[in-house]
Amino acid sequence: MAKNVLGTDLKSCCFDPLTGFYRDGFCRTGPQDSGRHLVCARMTEGFLEFTKGRGNDLSTPLPAYNFPGLKAGDQWCLCALRWREALAAGLAPPVILEACHENLLQYVDFATLLDHKITA
Repeated sequence: MAKNVLGTDLKSCCFDPLTGFYRDGFCRTGPQDSGRHLVCARMTEGFLEFTKGRGNDLSTPLPAYNFPGLKAGDQWCLCALRWREALAAGLAPPVILEACHENLLQYVDFATLLDHKITA
């Protein structure tokens, strides 16, 4: 069983919309996941605009990929480096620690995650 940043079993991030690199609701990763989708975050308008401006539009539906488009309040597994980039810009969305994969600690220190935590 995968672990979270707290060292306990990884909890699901979201099933509606269905998130995760493997679209199983968990922020799990593997060799195919070059983006490292490790961060379970609750979307904000500011972050959605930020990532859209960086070329990753998460708010527009893509029916061909069964992607409904995200809105503020949705939870989603984000790429570790995109979250860190948003952090530097002051736009990092809050995170659910129990659903953030332990490998996220390779990219973001625990104290920073604590500063941005919310409960599911």
